[in-house]
Amino acid sequence: MPKAKITKEEALAFHLDPTPGKWEVQATVPMTTQRDLSLAYSPGVAVPCEAIAEAPETAYDYTNKGNLVAVISNGTAVLGLGNLGALGSKPVMEGKSVLFKRFADVNSIDIELDTEDPDEFCRAVRLMGPTFGGINLEDIKAPECFIIEQRLKEEMDIPVFHDDQHGTAVICAAGLINALHISGKKIEDVKIVLNGAGAAGIACIELLKAMGARHENCIVCDTKGVIYQGRTEGMNQWKSAHAITTDLRTLEEAMKGADVFLGVSVKGAVTQEMVASMADNPVIFAMANPDPEITPEEAHEVRVDAIVATGRSDYPNQVNNVLGFPYLFRGALDIHARAINDEMKIACAHALANLAREDVPDEVAMAYGKSLTFGRDYIIPTPFDPRLIHRIPPAVAKAGMDTGAARRPIIDMDAYELSLKSRMDPTASILRGLNARARQAQSRMIFAEGDDPRVLRAAVMYQRSGFGKALVVGRADDVKDKLEATGLGDAVREIEVVNAANTAHLETYSNFLYERLQRKGFDRKDIHRLAARDRHVFSSLMLAHGHGDGLVTGATRKSAHVIDRINHVFDADAAHGAAGVTALLHKGRIVLIGDTLVHEWPDENDLANIAERSAAVARHMGLEPRVAFVSFSTFGYPVSERAEKMHRAPAVLDQRGVDFEYEGEMTVDVALNVDQQAAYPFSRLTGPANILIVPARHSASISTKLMQEMGGATVIGPILSGVDKPIQICSTVSTANDILNMAILASCDIG
Repeated sequence: MPKAKITKEEALAFHLDPTPGKWEVQATVPMTTQRDLSLAYSPGVAVPCEAIAEAPETAYDYTNKGNLVAVISNGTAVLGLGNLGALGSKPVMEGKSVLFKRFADVNSIDIELDTEDPDEFCRAVRLMGPTFGGINLEDIKAPECFIIEQRLKEEMDIPVFHDDQHGTAVICAAGLINALHISGKKIEDVKIVLNGAGAAGIACIELLKAMGARHENCIVCDTKGVIYQGRTEGMNQWKSAHAITTDLRTLEEAMKGADVFLGVSVKGAVTQEMVASMADNPVIFAMANPDPEITPEEAHEVRVDAIVATGRSDYPNQVNNVLGFPYLFRGALDIHARAINDEMKIACAHALANLAREDVPDEVAMAYGKSLTFGRDYIIPTPFDPRLIHRIPPAVAKAGMDTGAARRPIIDMDAYELSLKSRMDPTASILRGLNARARQAQSRMIFAEGDDPRVLRAAVMYQRSGFGKALVVGRADDVKDKLEATGLGDAVREIEVVNAANTAHLETYSNFLYERLQRKGFDRKDIHRLAARDRHVFSSLMLAHGHGDGLVTGATRKSAHVIDRINHVFDADAAHGAAGVTALLHKGRIVLIGDTLVHEWPDENDLANIAERSAAVARHMGLEPRVAFVSFSTFGYPVSERAEKMHRAPAVLDQRGVDFEYEGEMTVDVALNVDQQAAYPFSRLTGPANILIVPARHSASISTKLMQEMGGATVIGPILSGVDKPIQICSTVSTANDILNMAILASCDIG
């Protein structure tokens, strides 16, 4: 599978559009009336101020302190880029802030401090302490990072956590627990070699020693070789703490007979000869980024019994900090912790290790396109396992409570786990799964409208994201000019431009089209003109003949026109059971609406067909369908001829014996609101509907566009379902990203 390619232009555009940066602030309370403002500010705000002054712990009740983490850096060790300064580190810190939100619903603000003086840095952070529930230190060079973290831990009464150290250490420990379990070895017995005595390396070895590894069994190496008792060159107090009495002087010597290698150093630091000299069933964590100390392929060439982990997502067993820090802070914040101690980190590691041993949920396996089973190539959970949010924080919280770090212990842990399950946005995992499936499918995607810059950008993104091959229908010189105008001139050599002038299949296409249309008023000249000049028809013919795997069109012409052209080649009409389904994503909910594309005024049988098509789309997206036939009446009241067909449609499904929930007719609020549903205990829906079948295409269009413009919903679709080949039709207002999403849906063959 090809690796995703990211260009400088794309990275800059991502951070520029739709607004500069990666996050914004939104109010969580109404701010519309004068009364709202009076409660939010003066005079109402005086009441919680006085309450907090009298009882400081109530700050967690009346402010956002209890779910707010600061990501703080001075930019002295940014990624692998070195000292870029405070301002140069801001994109990374913003990124860390959005990861907190995405993975654990932790609000986070990035703060960049323009100083390399540890005293100034510590003073600034300490003075901000009342604002936050926790401090995440990031990208601070060693040895200053050790000094800063230790001092802030001593001076502050909230968790202070340097993720470059402890985040890596926790995930490394989780993987090692399972690797040793598979190898049949115990941590107190194994010989461990660490290469790289910086922040992450020191933290890794210290955590493993806290878990039972013996000091004399742990050999630490840096650029000058083994750190041994009596060495003076390149030493500091943190390295000295891990010096041992030994005659070994080089990494090569240390590796002989070693059970475990931990690398947080540089590409190529480990040779195949070193791996060959290790003990039986060696464990190799080559975590240097972006390239490991030794690749899994190189290690396995000489040792088939090796268990190998890296820091990269394109190899099995990725040591990824995002498995740790969001959930550590989630658990710590929820007990109003004073600190994140070793016991909490170890609890996190064990919880991650235990999770990897369990059966992997179907949606995770489907997203990764392969079966994931505990073993040598799966010792660490994937970052997108939906169980992480409700499995890791409770373990962390319990350890914090047991060790006295909690200000406010959690009484009902079962209820806490349920609350964690409900606070995450399910749409994110659905979209992630679709992306992974598309990457696995490697579809050749036909982009029909190669004269539109949005379509060209989407095609380039599709190919550079590693989803497959982009086939653009257009003129080569025009495509080249438009790509250059958008700063993507180098992509001309990557995508394939196709049209009637350069295809060898035009005669085959024309003959096929003539067979379909000769009795519909089209003569040979009409057919040739359609096949050679109409890009929607030409693209459809490519797809019909297997010269592409999916088709995306509609960005430049109204959907009715596009559907008409597609129907020259495919049976994509109501008579043949086609339907359009639009997905609305809003505030963590996803609702499908049908039919938004094909049926103008469906009858009850058509409505039943649309429901079945919509249910199939929902299942493709990982949702269990719950269908509501919606109208302005609920279960027969008020009586209306217009609502009658919505009342009859469920009866049609009764006769068909479908295998999903459905009910109707009902108003939208009854369909989506649990409290409203309670008034109808006889309803067959077991929860809020996630599919709404509406009376006509005009009401579907109004509903989706109103939600998009007024409600701020993300709209995906309409998704064309019920056609022999994967075809997706964009709207004329689609952005390049919208078009890319439709290509991903086509690649996944949703429909």
